[in-house]
Amino acid sequence: MPSPLRPDQRRFPLHVHISVMFTFLLLLTGVVLGLFNYRQTTQIILSSSEKLFERIEQDVRVDLQSTYAPIRHLLSLLADSPGTQASALEQRLTLLKPFSQSLADNPDLASLYLGYDNGDFFMVRPLRTASLKTLLKAPDAAAYQVWSIEHDANGGVRSQSLFFDQALSAVGHQDNPDDAYDPRSRSWYTGAQKQNEQITTEPYVFFSTHNVGTTLARRSGEHAVIAADLTLDALSATLTKHVVTPATEIVLFDAEGNAVAYPDSSRLIVDDRTARLARAADLSPSLHALLSADHQGKRLNADGRRWIVARSSLQEGGPKGLQMALLVPEDELLVDAYRMRWQGALITLATLLLCLPLGWLISRILVKPLHALVKEADAIRSFDFNFPVTRRSPVLEVDQLSLSMARMKDTLASFFRITDSLTAETRFAPLLQRVLFETVQIAQAQAGLIYLRESDGNRMEPYGLVVDGTSQTLAAFDIQGHNLDATQGPTWFEQLAKADHVVSSLGFEQAADLQKVLLAMETPRVHLIGIRLHNRHNETIGLLVLLLSDSGTPADLEKLRPDRIAFLQAVSGAAAVSIESQRLQARQKQLLDAFIQLLAGAIDAKSPYTGGHCQRVPELTLMLAHAAAASEAPAFSDYQPSEDEWEALHIAAWLHDCGKVTTPEYVVDKATKLETLNDRIHEIRTRFEVLKRDAWISYWQAMAMGGEEFHLAHLRDTTLASLDDDFSFVARCNLGSEAMAEADLQRLEGIAQRTWTRTLDDRLGVSWEENRRQARTPAPILPVSEKLLSDKPEHLLERADSELIPEDNPWGFKLDVPRYKYNRGELYNLSITRGTLTREERYIINHHMVQTILMLSHLPFPGHLNNVAEIAGGHHEKMDGTGYPKRLKREEMSLPARMMAIADIFEALTAADRPYKKAKTLSEALGIMATMCREAHIDAELFGLFIREGLYLQYASRFLEPQQIDAVDPAGVLRKAGLAA
Repeated sequence: MPSPLRPDQRRFPLHVHISVMFTFLLLLTGVVLGLFNYRQTTQIILSSSEKLFERIEQDVRVDLQSTYAPIRHLLSLLADSPGTQASALEQRLTLLKPFSQSLADNPDLASLYLGYDNGDFFMVRPLRTASLKTLLKAPDAAAYQVWSIEHDANGGVRSQSLFFDQALSAVGHQDNPDDAYDPRSRSWYTGAQKQNEQITTEPYVFFSTHNVGTTLARRSGEHAVIAADLTLDALSATLTKHVVTPATEIVLFDAEGNAVAYPDSSRLIVDDRTARLARAADLSPSLHALLSADHQGKRLNADGRRWIVARSSLQEGGPKGLQMALLVPEDELLVDAYRMRWQGALITLATLLLCLPLGWLISRILVKPLHALVKEADAIRSFDFNFPVTRRSPVLEVDQLSLSMARMKDTLASFFRITDSLTAETRFAPLLQRVLFETVQIAQAQAGLIYLRESDGNRMEPYGLVVDGTSQTLAAFDIQGHNLDATQGPTWFEQLAKADHVVSSLGFEQAADLQKVLLAMETPRVHLIGIRLHNRHNETIGLLVLLLSDSGTPADLEKLRPDRIAFLQAVSGAAAVSIESQRLQARQKQLLDAFIQLLAGAIDAKSPYTGGHCQRVPELTLMLAHAAAASEAPAFSDYQPSEDEWEALHIAAWLHDCGKVTTPEYVVDKATKLETLNDRIHEIRTRFEVLKRDAWISYWQAMAMGGEEFHLAHLRDTTLASLDDDFSFVARCNLGSEAMAEADLQRLEGIAQRTWTRTLDDRLGVSWEENRRQARTPAPILPVSEKLLSDKPEHLLERADSELIPEDNPWGFKLDVPRYKYNRGELYNLSITRGTLTREERYIINHHMVQTILMLSHLPFPGHLNNVAEIAGGHHEKMDGTGYPKRLKREEMSLPARMMAIADIFEALTAADRPYKKAKTLSEALGIMATMCREAHIDAELFGLFIREGLYLQYASRFLEPQQIDAVDPAGVLRKAGLAA
């Protein structure tokens, strides 16, 4: 009976059964031929398309030249006509016949005209359409309009329109008394005066005819400029002739991107009222994709299709010339190539279907002996390494495969056992020890040593040593680190620097810094196996060195077999991945931490008045958390945070104010009541100055009318003193440093009733958005008398619907949303009773907590950090449920969230960088917090811990100014907080 582990020579080789492959060869042949034909056809069509594009470009260039050249010659001829130098209308009318003949001979000409340096103007315009006649109020018989503007010696101006029929007989006359047209202010006139040659303006839409065209002009003598309006309608018809496929896009446009010619010419003008040219990029999505980006090459993906594109520049059409863009859909251009490809595919498929039965019969012969191998492979895939050995196969290669699979099964079983043990380790130092122990055991070695690369350099430093199954300290063996690219070092290290693995024999003299390891192994010679550890990018991250005692027996060579070395390399590869993963995880945490601190620093840097807040609050929060974890008080007995919980608290503390990135800086930094982007107290000061000037003017007017000087001076001085006193009061109110009493509010209301006279329109020079708010009320007739301090409708900024928070929002926000986003009324802001913020602005400040929770909720935190948003988003909640943004009560909040509330309040009270308040001393801050504790605004037990453990002093010594650190009576603070008798 043949051995199941040895191949039988009577088995037949696989080439006996190779005929089964003919079906696949047939399919491959069909695919290759089909692709070849498709590529060849595509190349032919694309090559032809390039020549077609060049012909189209040449045709358009010729049409453009033929459009402009006759007009240039015509202007050159007419410029020297004697009538162009005439100074009166009667003499200029001699030009009517040559002008009308030129207009009749050139249908693209819209008008011919002359402009003179004294402001005179003479135009002949053909009345080719009824709409133009209606617009110009011309008689029905009129065929031409002569528009004349004359200036007499006294500075008088006469503008008139003369109408002539086809025989050039006068049929009508019309004066234009309100005509303010001056040719000298037009670009065609000024441009032609500066040059001796003809000029061409950029294309534009003619106002009267709404045709797209351009103006050609040149000087006529020393005192006149002759010009012609040329329409470009024929170019659109030319482009229509060159539409290659139904979806072809072709357009002419100027240097500003305005479309000049397009097959659908009706789309060239955006709006008949504004007579504005359409942007070429707006005519179609594909043109937009081509013209809106810096596109290179002859292919473009746009509008769900692939396009073949061409662009070229044309010199005619304006001072900067014109550009042409042509796009043809590749699918329409290659429709014949697609048809041939699918025909080839169908032929191949039909042939394959005919051959399938024959292939099926042949495959039946080979499938049976492979079934057992498939089942065995499935068992290995399911990590079942106890599956019975496969039966022998009559096919030689299959039989060899079954033997190799049996050996592979044994090797995999050992490999997975080792890798499972490595991946189960989550700490770095124990992982290194496990790697050493496992590889030493596999290699049957007496010692093992692992080196790891430091940072991104090439230096390898020792990190672990195992001798005779026991972990050893590296310092006791004087093992040194080495550079991989160093030329001086141990021989084995230099060899390993040039290869992925090294197997060598070392004596005591060649052992270098491994001599003490050999002494511990009690052997004069060793076999050394060195293996590089590679990461996923095939970079060397470390070295694994195994030392085996050299006893001189054949058993030693058995341990050094190539297949055992290969297995060690595979195991070391898995170990390298585990080591790299641990290091990458540590670096990712470092990166996340650095990014979080970067974001916090950016939030602080956003405002010079809150700098350092996001750095100081985490410090104080962690102080409180460590104190709670170490406390033996019953309230904190269950608080023993794990490593993951410490990480969550750390991240939440640093990101607790991340929503402030959305808070306008001028609201956060609002130092006075009237401050927005600037302090509007200056506007009010100016009004007071106006009233003071009015007092002086009234005084001098009364004096001029013979009034009694003493009485008038007394009235003037009284008025000025009253204004000075009132402004000083308004300025004090603007500071917001003191609470506003009812008497102050009444006085402010009285001052607001004063009036001043405005003579300038306050709707000029402001943004469109402010104009929209001003439009809520009709514009007053100037001059208008206005209140000195006013709350106007335009001071009210509406809140967008997207900023409203529905009551059933999924986050549980419970905020009273003010009706308006901003109320910038002057009296409204000055009447703020405490501080500088209005109700609307305080909502914006409070809204940063909503943004914080939303931002953190959308971050893909791992499972152990899911509570970051809850911790960070609760530091403005109050224990009695009156805080924001969710109005949570104490029992609804986690302990870390309550800690952060205390840290945030204490830091805010003692911060010395806020514009709206002075920094509190320790005693003042703790007194305020004691009151908040008694009123159930902050957690009583945590506040008691904060005081009893002296955390406020630890914080003060690091972050407060010396003058803020005054004497504190902890017992008194606790009594005030209601925490002690």
